[in-house]
Amino acid sequence: MIRATLPIQAPVPATANDHNRLRLFSGSANVPLATEVARYLGLDLGPMVRKRFADGELYVQIQESIRGCDVYLIQPSCRPVNDNLMEMLIMVDACRRASARQVTAVIPYYGYARADRKTAGRESITAKLVANLMTEAGANRILAMDLHSAQIQGYFDIPFDHVYGLPVILDYLVSKNLSDIVVVSPDVGGVARARAFAKKLNDAPLAIIDKRRQAHNVAEVLNVIGDVKGKTAVLVDDMIDTGGTISEGARLLREQGARQVYACATHAVFSPPAVERLSSGVFEEVIVTNTIPFLEEHYFPQLTVLSVANLLGETIWRIHEDTSVSSMFR
Repeated sequence: MIRATLPIQAPVPATANDHNRLRLFSGSANVPLATEVARYLGLDLGPMVRKRFADGELYVQIQESIRGCDVYLIQPSCRPVNDNLMEMLIMVDACRRASARQVTAVIPYYGYARADRKTAGRESITAKLVANLMTEAGANRILAMDLHSAQIQGYFDIPFDHVYGLPVILDYLVSKNLSDIVVVSPDVGGVARARAFAKKLNDAPLAIIDKRRQAHNVAEVLNVIGDVKGKTAVLVDDMIDTGGTISEGARLLREQGARQVYACATHAVFSPPAVERLSSGVFEEVIVTNTIPFLEEHYFPQLTVLSVANLLGETIWRIHEDTSVSSMFR
């Protein structure tokens, strides 16, 4: 069950011209989230035909005039990644050819983000390739949430708004009135994210798990840097994929005397065997958001799913009205 987040202040009522110029469309990747965003904005999702030909090719047709409109296309590039990415590119191209005034690609989850640099010879920097494809397709602006690597913003030569899902999780944790919290980064690379989170939790202490990655989706947890004994440990990450790193980290925290362990992440990728690992009993609760749609088999008793629809809706409205986005996170 997706829990509603704390409400964001409703946008200033729009004029008829504002609503006529703002159009919202959804790809097939996460229609429930797009529907919630549309509801927050007081809009209906625009009519669109999406289908697949017999040979697997995708087809998209916008079924209303968008000439001179500001169009927002909501589509995370989650599983099946290539199909969802291609569908977004086709939607962008269709809107550009339909004479939209501005096309904003709203990407709640940015696929290929982990391939953000070369770590060995003869590798592709796929995160940059996706940026090139989006720009060449005709996107005028990108809105993405919790990038795996913030440097991806620099791969685009068009305006890029980067928003964060962790404040939604933070509000939920604060409502639980947890005591003796220590915020834990599952690796050195996530320290900045964990430190910012800890600061919002009344300057909670910080701990770091030292790990060594042996191969893709394979990591060895080695040690905990910081004091977690008798405390409520809150593991903070941008995504949970196979759940190996965060589960092994939780076991190590238990061994080091942590009283409770919570896992928090914006993107629930949940590739097998993530559900088995996360539901093994090592976590008090696993808190994620709905940037990626959930299948029935992904649910387990310790899982809490929070909605980022209000956050995305408010961001879209602020972009449309040319007002500050960053002020939402101060």
